[in-house]
Amino acid sequence: MRAVVQDRFGGPDVLGVRTVDVPTPGADEVLVRVAAAGVDRGTWHLMTGLPFAVRLAGYGFRRPKQPVPGLDLAGTVVAVGSDVSEFSIGDEVYGIGAGTFAEYAVAKATKIAHRPDHVSAEQAATLSVSGATATQALFDVGLAAAGQRVLILGASGGVGSFAVQLAHAHGLHVTGVASAAKADYVTELGADVVLDYLTDDFADEEPFDLIIDIGGRNRISKLRAALTRNGTLVIVGGEGGGRFTGGAGRQVRAMLRSPFVSQRMTTFISDETAAKRAALHELVEQGRIVAPVDRTFPLERAAAALEDLEAGRLRGKAVITIGAGS
Repeated sequence: MRAVVQDRFGGPDVLGVRTVDVPTPGADEVLVRVAAAGVDRGTWHLMTGLPFAVRLAGYGFRRPKQPVPGLDLAGTVVAVGSDVSEFSIGDEVYGIGAGTFAEYAVAKATKIAHRPDHVSAEQAATLSVSGATATQALFDVGLAAAGQRVLILGASGGVGSFAVQLAHAHGLHVTGVASAAKADYVTELGADVVLDYLTDDFADEEPFDLIIDIGGRNRISKLRAALTRNGTLVIVGGEGGGRFTGGAGRQVRAMLRSPFVSQRMTTFISDETAAKRAALHELVEQGRIVAPVDRTFPLERAAAALEDLEAGRLRGKAVITIGAGS
């Protein structure tokens, strides 16, 4: 099969398309013929091996443990493991797999779901990583409730696009921070107010009950000042910081300080559970959430998709489209 492969950590230039063996599913896995694969920040970190904490976490020290990048997928089940009963050959599915920038990829049966009929493979390939992260940040960790004021930093990216829509769908007053060029896009997602991160200052707004910090560029003290007395700050991902720990140091400092102040400051490790997929799935089927596909790339241009991600050129998500051979 054709697959995007990297032999070392680095930027998009380390990626190349090669012919490799089709993976074999384990007892609790399925083999998926991949139609589309989402591009996300997690894939970027695993590709670059940065921050170095990624390597220490077991993803390979000198070179990637998984040479084929990609997490999100949508496609057709072509083989099932001996312990899998909920999926059959021919089922259209989406979810989280391993090495999804390829014509075929394996996925745990617990990490996939049946694709809604009216949702395309390209749309479905954006849902699991970013959608589940946004759901977890807002509701599982942020405890968002209707009527609250929420500030979403990084509102035009993959996670941010879902967070704005989810918050709007659940009756929150949404303020999104993005570039001026993407303000109309964030408004279309459902934001009540959009601030230009270059010229506007969210500190000038009324205090927020909840802040979802996806960008990781603002000082914790500034974010705290923008919260209500008992507000909550949720730090998403590990952006910012240095090459060794990335944004993890900032996250740890916030969590250590949280018990000693009235505001709650926290972070989390994304967990794409079946319950989160089901909740998002229902909103997508109702048309209350739209998969934010900005642009698609063929497998051979996966490097360009990751370049656009890192450069901040995307409104929502980029998707790799894949036509499997025999």
